[in-house]
Amino acid sequence: MKRVFRGGALAVLLMDFGLAARADTLDEVRQRGALICGVNIGLAGFGLPDDRGTWRGFDIDYCRAVAAAIFDDPEKIKFIPLSGKDRFTALQSGEVDMLSRNTTWTQSREAGQGLLFTGINYYDGQGFMVPKRLGLTSAKQLAGASICAQQGTTTELNLTDYFRSRGLKFEAVVFASADEAIKAYDAGRCDAFTTDGSALYSQRLKLTRPDDHVVLPETISKEPFSPAVRQGDDRWFNLVKWTHFALLDAEELGVTAANVEAMEKSDNPEIRRLLGVEGDYGAGLGLSPDWAARIVRAVGNYGEIFERNLGKDSALKIPRGLNALWTGGGLHYAPPVR
Repeated sequence: MKRVFRGGALAVLLMDFGLAARADTLDEVRQRGALICGVNIGLAGFGLPDDRGTWRGFDIDYCRAVAAAIFDDPEKIKFIPLSGKDRFTALQSGEVDMLSRNTTWTQSREAGQGLLFTGINYYDGQGFMVPKRLGLTSAKQLAGASICAQQGTTTELNLTDYFRSRGLKFEAVVFASADEAIKAYDAGRCDAFTTDGSALYSQRLKLTRPDDHVVLPETISKEPFSPAVRQGDDRWFNLVKWTHFALLDAEELGVTAANVEAMEKSDNPEIRRLLGVEGDYGAGLGLSPDWAARIVRAVGNYGEIFERNLGKDSALKIPRGLNALWTGGGLHYAPPVR
């Protein structure tokens, strides 16, 4: 029997074969002995090495949570710093196993680039920072202003949409990295600086005189941040997704890094299922029954991660706001483990 492959069909076949050949990311991670996680080059609160070179931050703790679920060791991990321009290519090519890098979930990124976003772990929105000396109280007063922004992010499109929809003119001054953009703003090359609201708090810390700058009240976009994985590996997608859900469920149930051992003796069936005391809800993820307990022991619950890196216990002091649990007036809500 003859089989004829046209060029396009053969290309699709080879692509599908390539995806199948590297489909089981969990097995690859286990064989390697470490998770490889793509993170920000350096953004305070989300991902930044400390004075000793140890990576710290909200996104970093999500990487550690996944490593803990797999190895019961949050240190079995390698961090790969990625720019906004390079992050998706690194994930697509297999250079990293997952991306945990303050990245906005959009339709074109998921459907057009072969990615899957695993769950919104931070609700954000784009804003503006300006020098106090300008006396501005609203982004609407930025007509004709020069605005520093990072290239290759959703920031550029949002900026254009905001001013065009209001019939206002502006000058975009774009840079390859956020660090270059904030340095240019600090040097006076732009009248304003724009990025995600959370990043404005982080970037303000880098300014020569942080207290001389103010964040304007408007939020001009929806920026739902989420970790991302490659399409084509359902088990890995579920593992990273349920790591996020476990962190939320743990906070809602009052399970913390400090009390997780005691909570294993709880009579509450939801807690017992989450911590692996009853049932084996890790099997479908390729994990041990105590996978969620491992996570919480290593990094705490979602609230602990938030407050330590971004909230009241951090230098940023960002309010929980939309990032509170649904029981506290926020948007975070996780399916139950059962």
